[in-house]
Parts: sequence; structure tokens; C-alpha cells
Amino acid sequence: MRYTESRLTRYADLLLDELTDGTVDWGPNFDGSLEEPLMLPARLPNLLLNGTSGIAVGMATDIPPHNLREVAAACVHLLDEPDATTRALMKMVRGPDLPTGAEIVSSRDELVAFYDKGNGSFRARATWEVDEDGRVVITALPFQVSGSKVLEQIAEQMRQKKLPMVEDLRDESDHENPTRLVIEPRSNRVDVEQLITHLFATTDLERSYRVNMNVIGLDGRPRVMGLKALLTEWLEFRRRTVRRRLEHRLDKLSRRLHILDGMLIAYLNLDEVIRIIRREEEPKPALIKRFKLSEEQAEAILETKLRHLAKLEEMKIRDEQARLAEEKKDVEAILASKAKLTKLIRSEIEADAEEYGDERRTRIVERAAAQAIEETELVANEPVTIVLSTGGWVRAAKGHDIDPLTLSYKTGDVFQAAARGRSTQLAVFIDSTGRAYSLPAHSLPSARGQGDPLSGRLDPPDGAKFAGVLIGEPDEQWLLATDAGYGFTVRLKELHSRNRAGKGVINVGEGALVLPPVPVATADARLALVNTEGRLLLFAVADVPELARGKGNKLFGIPSAKAIAREEVLVAMAVLAPGQSLRVWSGERQMTLSPGDLKDYLGERTQRGTMLSRGWRKVDRIEPV
Repeated sequence: MRYTESRLTRYADLLLDELTDGTVDWGPNFDGSLEEPLMLPARLPNLLLNGTSGIAVGMATDIPPHNLREVAAACVHLLDEPDATTRALMKMVRGPDLPTGAEIVSSRDELVAFYDKGNGSFRARATWEVDEDGRVVITALPFQVSGSKVLEQIAEQMRQKKLPMVEDLRDESDHENPTRLVIEPRSNRVDVEQLITHLFATTDLERSYRVNMNVIGLDGRPRVMGLKALLTEWLEFRRRTVRRRLEHRLDKLSRRLHILDGMLIAYLNLDEVIRIIRREEEPKPALIKRFKLSEEQAEAILETKLRHLAKLEEMKIRDEQARLAEEKKDVEAILASKAKLTKLIRSEIEADAEEYGDERRTRIVERAAAQAIEETELVANEPVTIVLSTGGWVRAAKGHDIDPLTLSYKTGDVFQAAARGRSTQLAVFIDSTGRAYSLPAHSLPSARGQGDPLSGRLDPPDGAKFAGVLIGEPDEQWLLATDAGYGFTVRLKELHSRNRAGKGVINVGEGALVLPPVPVATADARLALVNTEGRLLLFAVADVPELARGKGNKLFGIPSAKAIAREEVLVAMAVLAPGQSLRVWSGERQMTLSPGDLKDYLGERTQRGTMLSRGWRKVDRIEPV
């Protein structure tokens, strides 16, 4: 048999003291070798005091621990006022009382809700202070929270550079200070309140506890009980237990008084009793017949030593008779009166609360919900250039003065597109199917290497390739187009997506490809488009519709049949602010068209544009300068 020994605390007396007083039923243990109590005669509602958590087939229970004195006071109040409401009981039971202290920060309405219905939740938060050196010191943790785990959670955020304001953290807990976790800010300019609120929201320094007071009632059936129902059920159990204890005691008193009556008869007829014992072979039947005794009385007389039948012993017998008779009278009076029984239960609860109770450890302070610091606030706000290759590899270079063409690429991979923005912004990627994806710019790998494949962080459709990258403020306008000559402008915020699979933005026609998107700097800017025949067309960006998604309008007059057959498509586009020139690249050669030169290529949307000069009709890319 396992677990035959355990060290009990003084509190265990509340559970075991009345075990031998006939208060509970007994049954065989797991192998039938011993008898064990079917339940313990708890003198206080231990289920609430100690709390419990468990799961069974189709049901579970989660009951938080409570303060002994508060629960005892609620029981006494319920004895006096059986119709008391949950809110009235909560004047005594203010909320759970956790062994580790800390503080409960849920609103009173949340506490009332689960005490009334029997299920709900509450939040517990660590307590902290700032020492003389400006360090944050955690002095108490929520119930069942490990200090080492909290340190790991904070350290992980530091490794991910999500806590730039924290210099160091360590565990200084010892015997004098069971919980002392020290967080050292990087400087005295750090907003400590904001820091600790962030940690409450992102670590186990604040924890939510589920409450489901699902218990087995006196009828043997499980059900969810509120505070009043649970205390009422326990008081009924306690009333039955005390009644059984008193009945057990009354039975013992009656039997003892019966024995004492026989002993007194023996004393008054001592010579005759001695004669019968000495001469009779079976003195017991003779004593019963001679003095009309019961078997118990005769047995008690025969087991009594002769010296105990002295004169002094008679006085003791009569004193014990009087004392026990008085006690029997009192017990019978209590059993006959419901009020006296209630008074006894109340006095015992109050006495136990005085002897075993202690002060509340967990403060109840209603506080606002903790808010994590926005990730963008934790990241240094600096200029970055996002570089995308044709193979779908991405990287972020610090600054805007980098030339993406000078970076090294993997064998067979070349530059595809680049966008300039800030490290705190979202980078948006467009694939060849017209879907848009978002990633934080600061999370992208450094340009010191060759980057990482976007397919490792995003889930594009099979066969899709990434066509371009966008970055900027949410309200900035960008131009999206396909090489079939259709496009529209869109606000960058419309392209943001939380899903790895992104969201559809451009309806890409049959055989068409998505061109690298370009930003629209000003409302009076012009759009430059060039096709595979070397035709260049400029017109006002204002003529292009703004949409959230779709195919857009026709921008360049490419016949649909030629676009589908890929005999004629757009090869590049650029947006020019007023006064800007256009640089045209053909292989390694480049030429710049001034604002005056560009007048020859002005037209209207959907036109086919004007041919570029001979030798410059095979264009690779164009860009504003």
C-alpha cells in the first residue's frame, strides 16, 4: 500500500478531530483490507478554504482558495440570515485569498458574477515597488506562477529586442525575501509604469484564473453552485455532522450511566457480590439474576478490581453520575432544539476561526486592464530600404542611400524591386497572382546577408512569385498595375493583412504579370508608362481611379489579343512629381529625359504613347530623378 504516511499541519485537526465521534460513514478502501471514512467531518468548508482544481469525464472544477476568517464570518451570517444575498455575503468574503499574496485586480462586478452564478474568472497581478536605485522589484507573484518562468519570459523579449528599455534582470529571492525579482531599466528616463504594465500584459506577472464551482452535493449529484448555495450546502452538512456527533455522545453517556448504575448496586451489596464471585462457577448469570443487572453491568462489575470498591470509589461514582446526567440533559436539550443546535454550530465556527484564522494575504484593488506597448514603440524609428529579389528573397538595409543593384545576390537571382520607408512601418509584398502580404519592416533580415525567402514566413499560392514591395504611412497612395495595361491607385492601409496567406488585391488577367508598384508622391504627379515596343506615355495620375481592390481601368492602349499572347505588354512604370526628369535604362546604358523632353510624350489615359528615340526602344526600367 502506498502513501501510508504524511506530515499534517495543525489545520488538519479541523478535518480529523471528529472522525471517531460517529460523524461519518465508513467503507472499505481500494483493496478491501481496511476501512476508511467516506468523507471527512470538516468543521469549516475546506473546499472553499483550500480551493481545488480537477477534471473528470465531461466536467471540470476550478475553485480558488479563500480566507478562513472571511468564510467563517459568512457562514455565521448565513446561520443568522438564511435569506442573505450574494452581495451581503461578499461583505465578509471579499474575494479569493491566494497563498502567494499579490493582488486581485478584477472589478467587483466580475467577482459578484462568479460568486452568484458559480462560474466566471478573475485576474491576479504581481505586486511591485521601485527601490532607491530606480529598479523595479517584484515582491509577490500570482498564485501558481513560477518566478523562473517569469524571468524566462522577460529574457525572451529582451533577446527579441522587444524590451530595449530594460538593461538587466535577476532573481534576488532568499529566505528573508521569498520573492524578489529585480528588473533594471536602461536609464532613469524609462517610464516604469508603462514598462510594468507591458510586462503584466505579456508575461505571467498578471494571470487570469477560471472559476467553475462544480461540486458534488449532499444528494451525490454534481452541479455548479454559487457562493450562497455552496455555504448553505455545507451548513446543512455541518448540521447533520454535529447532530450525529451529539447522538453518538448521547449514546455513550447513556451506556456509561447504565454501567455506573450497576456499579452502585454492587457497592451497596458488596458482601453478597464478593460471595457470588467466590462461590459460583458462573458468577455473571448469578449476578444478573440476583440483582437484575444487564450483561454490560455484570461484565463491568466482574472486571472491576476489589480495591476500586472502596468508600472513596462510591463518591467518585456518584459524582460521575451527576456530571454525566447533567451533560446528557444538555445534549438532549440541544438535539431537541433547532435554535440551540444552530447556536452550538455558530460558536464552534467562531472558535475555530479565532484559533486557525489569519489575515488576508491578497489585496483586492480594481485596476484597468494591462496594455502591452505597441511593437512599433519598442523598435527604433529609423530609415530602411526593403530590397526584394526575383527569387523572392527579402532583406532590409538601414538608410535610404543604398543602391540595391550593388548588393550581392544568390546565383541565378537578381534585383526585383525596392521601397524606402521606416523601420516601424509594415512592408507590403505583392505577388504575381495579385495577393498582398504584410510583415513588420524591423522583423526583416539585415542586408548584410542575402536575406531570407518570403515563402518561409508567408503562404503564397503554388507557383506564385513576388513582384514588388511597398512601404510607407497607411494613407499613402500607391499605383498598382499589370503589364496588360490595367491599373488603379490604392491607399497602403488597404493592402495590410494579418494572414500568412495574404489577401486578394489585383485581378490579374489571363497571361498578365504584376508590375512592381510605385508610390504616388503628389496629387498633381504624372504617370509614365513604357511598353515592349518602346512607346512612352505620360498622363496625370489624377486620371487613374482609386480603388481598394479590383482590375482597375485601362492605362495604356495595348490590344487585349496582343496582351494575352504577350506580343505587347508594359515593361515599366514610374510616377513623376512636377519638375522631375525621367531616367530610362536600356541594358547598361541610360539616358535622362528632362521635363521639356517629356512634353513630347504627354497624352491621355488609354492612348499608346510616342516612340522613344532609335536605340532606346528596348527599355529595361525607368525611374524619376
